[in-house]
Amino acid sequence: MARDLMSEEDWMFFEHFILAVRAANGCKPANHRLVLDGIFWISRTGAPWRDLPAEFGKWSSVYRQFRRWTLAGLWEDILEALNQSGAVPSALQMINSTVIRAHHQAAGAKGG
Repeated sequence: MARDLMSEEDWMFFEHFILAVRAANGCKPANHRLVLDGIFWISRTGAPWRDLPAEFGKWSSVYRQFRRWTLAGLWEDILEALNQSGAVPSALQMINSTVIRAHHQAAGAKGG
């Protein structure tokens, strides 16, 4: 079982935004909360989509819903609401842990 699944309070916050976004065909996934937990699991671990545990559903379905929500602007709406609510301290910073490597010559080594 995946750890740190979203609390009921967290879900109540996200549910409003998710229910406002409808698929073009009017269908909705069987469990929005489980899909969102899967997306957050991927975000926390940095794992490839194909490594999503089966308890969140098929990785391709979770990814497809993530893509739909991204194209619908859901994540921007959520971040804007968090920013306006004051629930998140203004000193909180987002840090990208991407590793950037340069060729050894970029560090001043003698080139050939």
